[in-house]
Amino acid sequence: MRKRGRGSRAVVAMAAAAVVGLAGCDASGGGGATPQGSTAQAHPSPRPTPVWNRSPGSIAAVGDSITRGFDACTVLSDCPEVSWATGSDTTVDSLAVRLLGATGAAEHSWNYAVTGARMADLPTQIAQAVPQRPELVTVMVGANDACRSTVSAMTPVAGFRRQFQTAMDSLRVSLPKTQVYVSSVPNLKRLWSQGRTSQLGKQVWKLGICPSMLGDADALDARASRRRDAVQERVEAYNRVLREVCAKDRRCRFDGNAVFDYRFGTGQLSQWDWFHPSRDGQARLAEIAYRAITAKNPVT
Repeated sequence: MRKRGRGSRAVVAMAAAAVVGLAGCDASGGGGATPQGSTAQAHPSPRPTPVWNRSPGSIAAVGDSITRGFDACTVLSDCPEVSWATGSDTTVDSLAVRLLGATGAAEHSWNYAVTGARMADLPTQIAQAVPQRPELVTVMVGANDACRSTVSAMTPVAGFRRQFQTAMDSLRVSLPKTQVYVSSVPNLKRLWSQGRTSQLGKQVWKLGICPSMLGDADALDARASRRRDAVQERVEAYNRVLREVCAKDRRCRFDGNAVFDYRFGTGQLSQWDWFHPSRDGQARLAEIAYRAITAKNPVT
């Protein structure tokens, strides 16, 4: 066999080096280290802007009588100044005041909630809020969908879901970057159990406040128990809908059932109807919302 000369050995060595170099490039998925003396510098990737802003600059509230402060100041009347969401009352320390300060809350928060509103009314309220272009919209609605004249008159769960999704879709068309805080529907059965200790409260209930749950307040027979259980199950189903629809929107935070789970006592209930939140109850709602909105991570 003929011996290779020096020239042949040099060619083989160069070819081997090239193969090793290519293999190294493949293994790293790209180019190798920057050669010494090169002027190229590695630039760190910019930190992505968080999707959720824990300090929104403006707030619009939509929902029902709870957000209007109904029965918190006088009997059978709205009292928006004590609203958990946008009120100015210092004893409540509303969400707007906590986030914006008293002056900021007066200038950059709006309350479009309507006493008696149901989920089907939410798109109209959102349409009213759109011109203000709020950075945060708070939603507390659903109690009136369960508080009907009879159990059969309650909003079906499928309809409730469709209506909430429609409301969220309409908001996203006009306000794609607005954040949404969604409160769970309160535990209506607990409100009944607390309020029924008041004779005055039960008399006010007879005027038509949540008859599906509060009607025949002292009745404890099987039929009354089944009625109240049916209302409670519907509220729990509504809260699952709120959680699931909100979870599909990265700028939406549900409260994790915090309002539903809160153990409202007589001190947090209106002294007139023993069902709606008192000033103290409104303050508790403001605390719950503030914690959820300012948390680093959403409640699960």
